[in-house]
Amino acid sequence: MSRRIEIEITSLNGELATWRAAGAKLPKGVLQVSLVPGGPIVGGVYRADIEQYMEGIEVLAVTAPKTASPLDPKNERVERIAEVPKGPDVVVTYANKGRGPRRADDHGPARRESTKRPGSRSSTRESGVHGTRTESKSSGRGEPSRERSATAVESTNSERTARPERTARPERTARPERTARTERTARPERAGRGERLRGPQGPPVTTTHRNALLATLSPEQLPVAEQLLRGGMPSVRAAVQEQNKNASAQGRPTVDAHTIERIAEDLLGRTGLALWKDRAAGAISAGRELRLRDLRAVVTSAKTVSLDDDARTQLKELQAALTQRVDHLRTQWNEKLEAAIAAKDVKGALTLVARPPDVSTRVSADAAVRVVALVSEALSAEQDPVQWREIVELTVDTSVRRNVKPVGIPPDDESRAVAVHNAGAIPELAKLLGMKVPPPPPPTKILRRPASRRAS
Repeated sequence: MSRRIEIEITSLNGELATWRAAGAKLPKGVLQVSLVPGGPIVGGVYRADIEQYMEGIEVLAVTAPKTASPLDPKNERVERIAEVPKGPDVVVTYANKGRGPRRADDHGPARRESTKRPGSRSSTRESGVHGTRTESKSSGRGEPSRERSATAVESTNSERTARPERTARPERTARPERTARTERTARPERAGRGERLRGPQGPPVTTTHRNALLATLSPEQLPVAEQLLRGGMPSVRAAVQEQNKNASAQGRPTVDAHTIERIAEDLLGRTGLALWKDRAAGAISAGRELRLRDLRAVVTSAKTVSLDDDARTQLKELQAALTQRVDHLRTQWNEKLEAAIAAKDVKGALTLVARPPDVSTRVSADAAVRVVALVSEALSAEQDPVQWREIVELTVDTSVRRNVKPVGIPPDDESRAVAVHNAGAIPELAKLLGMKVPPPPPPTKILRRPASRRAS
């Protein structure tokens, strides 16, 4: 099934054009110039329908990139931003009047009497003030005001004496002494825990070849090569865009992006080769400590660069190391398989057959015949049902499943259900069940790319 991606034209060569995914580092393939509407432009981005095959990617159709809306071609539409309601900028809070909140037992409007001693200076001053006020009132209005003030004082004294005395607080019982805390023993460290968490490291990084490349470049090529070494063409474009943006803000002249891209395309092959040489040198120096998948990745990535004599020497050394390690793993795998067959370990033999050390490793004909005979003998009706089902599940994942001939099926329903489910992978189960043998799965159809015309 085809899918649509965005591609970028990197170069033109007659009727062919090289392309890569938009934002990618290296070219991906070639396409016919006639597929591009209006003719391809180097650096232009298009939408393409592609089909993935085993040999590579084929471009089926190319359409122009998305353009601006016809309603707003210059992107001049004014967007109205709604105002967010907000409160006042200044909030004023007034303090409460008076000397603070009243006590819980102060319910009346009368102010609490002073608790100062009667002989103090302040009490004498207060009594003098009250006395003067009383005398001035009495001189103008007569004796009733003096009687009224005396009655108020008596009523206040009576309220004060009527308050019940506070009961004594009961004494607390002595707190029991706390027992001494036992010290926690230190947790023993697990053996080999740090090594398991860290895991094997990748190839060491060297910069020898990159530094040698930078030393041979001119001053105008040096910053472009540094950006290519950092992140390829996307890094160069981002750096040019940022530089032009800052120059425009400061009123300085901007640089031509197309000129920088042409310089970057000329240096792209040399920088890619320098990066691969540094990776290869790190993999060679790591030796046996390098993981097999990292070593295989370095060897495989050599196909994406144009190698020189030094790089070919490094590649030969890495290929020899990869072949040696794979052969060692295959030898160990064959020895384990022979030991499992000799010990009649059915599960161990099936697990090894299902998981070879390399995708290109195949079981030998002699070993395959012995494994098939061992598994067929184990799949009998007298076998434990749980063991029988586990062996069937392991057999389905192997390449010898269609040659296995089970002797019988346990009488329980679960084993019969497993046999019915896996009858397509193991045809002999269908014969034991009295079912029609299902046809083998169709071979995988490999679609080949049509031969493209090369430029004369």
